[in-house]
Amino acid sequence: MKLWDKGISIDKKIETFTVGNDREIDMHIATYDIQASLAHAKMLQKIQIISAEELQQLTEGLEALQSQLDAKTFVIEPQFEDVHSKIEFELTKKYGDVGKKIHTARSRNDQVLVALQLFYKEHLKLVMTNTKTFFDTLLQLAETHKEAVLPGYTHLQVAMPSSFGLWFSAYGELLIDDMYVLEAALKTVDQNPLGSAAGYGSSFPTDRDFTTQELGFKTLKYNVVAAQMSRGKSERTIAMALGSLCNTLSRFAMDICLYMSQNFNFISFPDELTTGSSIMPHKKNPDVFELIRGKCNKIQALYSEVLLITNNLPSGYHRDFQLLKENIIGAFMDVNDILEIFNHSIQQIKVKEIDLTDEKYQYLFTVDTINNLVMEGVSFRDAYQRIASQVQDGTYTPDMSKEHTHVGSIHHLSLDKIRDKFPE
Repeated sequence: MKLWDKGISIDKKIETFTVGNDREIDMHIATYDIQASLAHAKMLQKIQIISAEELQQLTEGLEALQSQLDAKTFVIEPQFEDVHSKIEFELTKKYGDVGKKIHTARSRNDQVLVALQLFYKEHLKLVMTNTKTFFDTLLQLAETHKEAVLPGYTHLQVAMPSSFGLWFSAYGELLIDDMYVLEAALKTVDQNPLGSAAGYGSSFPTDRDFTTQELGFKTLKYNVVAAQMSRGKSERTIAMALGSLCNTLSRFAMDICLYMSQNFNFISFPDELTTGSSIMPHKKNPDVFELIRGKCNKIQALYSEVLLITNNLPSGYHRDFQLLKENIIGAFMDVNDILEIFNHSIQQIKVKEIDLTDEKYQYLFTVDTINNLVMEGVSFRDAYQRIASQVQDGTYTPDMSKEHTHVGSIHHLSLDKIRDKFPE
C-alpha cells in the first residue's frame, strides 16, 4: 500500500530504489506518527470533519497499534512503503471508511515532518540529560583529584603545571557550551509543522493551534512554506549541535588514549575496560576510547553530508529529504550510546602519581620562577632572560611552591561557578 497509490503499477526496480530501507528507519518514528495521528484525529473531530464516534474508533485503533509497538510486535511488511501507509492500512482494515478519513487535511509531507520533529525533540532532551550526567561525573572527578598535579603541554612539549582537577573540569565546562548549542537545536525543532500539508496548506478549516497544544510544541511554524522548508534546515542544526558535543568528547577521548600510553603513563583503567592483542600478550588497548573518538568524528562529518544534500534545493518538497533520516536518527542513537559508555568508563579511571623530579619535567615551573622574580621587582623581560640563560647553561633549579590563585586556575578551580553555569 502507498498513500499516493492511484491504481497504477510501478516498476519494481523503481519501487525498490525509491523506498530503500525506509521501512526499517521508520520503526524509529512509528510511535511519533501515532501520536501525531491521534492529535490530528482529535482536531478533525473538533472542526466537525469526523464524528465523536469516529474519533473514538480511530483513537482505539491508534492506541492498539501503540500497544503493538510497546510489545515489539509491530511490523511494517514489504508491501507497505513506509510506516504511514502501514498505520492507515491497519485503521482502514479495522474500521473501513473511518480509517480512510485519517489522512484528511494532511499530506505525507507534514505527516513525516511532525513525526520527525517529535522524535528530534525527545532525543535532543535525552542527549541533554545524558550530557548533564556526564558533566556531573567530570566535576566530581575534578573535585576528587584537584590536588593531583598533571604536566601541561603545548605543541606536545612540556609547558606548565596543570592538574587532573583542571583537566576534568575543562571538559566539563566545554560541555556547557555544547548544551547551549543543543538548546538552540531544541528550540528550532520545537515548532509544530502539522497542517502545512504538502507545503502549501489546505482549504480545510484546520485548527493548527489545537494540534500545537495537543502535541506539546512550544509554538507553531505559522507559514506553511516555511514549515516545509524546515526539512533539511532542522537536520543541519541538529547535526551541528551533535557535532559540537562530539568534538568535545572526541578530544577528551584522544587525551585519554595519549595519557594511557607508556610514554605519558598518567592514567590507567581496570583490565576489564581494555582489550588485548592477538600476538602481544602485554597489550592493554584503549579500544573503547578509540571507538568513541572514531564515532564522534564520524558524527562531526554529518553536518557536511546534510549540507551537501540540501544546500541548493529550491523551496517545496523533494525526495532528497528522505536520505536525511537514516544518518540523523543513527547519530542520535550513537551519541546517547557514547555518552553512556563514556560516563561508565571514566568513573573507573585510575589517576597516577606523577614524579615531577623526572628529568623531562625539569622545566615545567620556569614560568612560575619568572613570575617570582617579577613579584620581587624585576621586570618581566629581564626575568625572562635570566631564567632563559639558566635553562641554556643548565643551572636552572625549579621552584614548585608557587600557587596559582586567580579564578579558574590550578589552585582555584571554581567548580561551584562552573556548576552554576550549566543550563537548567
